[in-house]
Amino acid sequence: MSKRKNYSPSFKAKVALEAIRNEKTQAELSQIYQVHQNLIGKWKKQALENFSGIFGGEIKSQENADKTEKDDLYKKIGKLEMQVDYLKNLPSLR
Repeated sequence: MSKRKNYSPSFKAKVALEAIRNEKTQAELSQIYQVHQNLIGKWKKQALENFSGIFGGEIKSQENADKTEKDDLYKKIGKLEMQVDYLKNLPSLR
């Protein structure tokens, strides 16, 4: 059995952007990047559908997503530290 090829998001964006520009046909892009034409069409369609979300604020930038995740992790760390301190101060149950 052959394993499916996984493409990075940056590669998909690059190919989709070239397909949107219409400087080369999908057949030509398929030969250049060794990707099936249907896949290029799918990536192009996804890119065009998501453009409005980028400018409308529906899609968060990676920087904002990282900041949100970082804040959540700091909250969890604080909560866990409080729990550890509480458990350390409990009288022993011997």
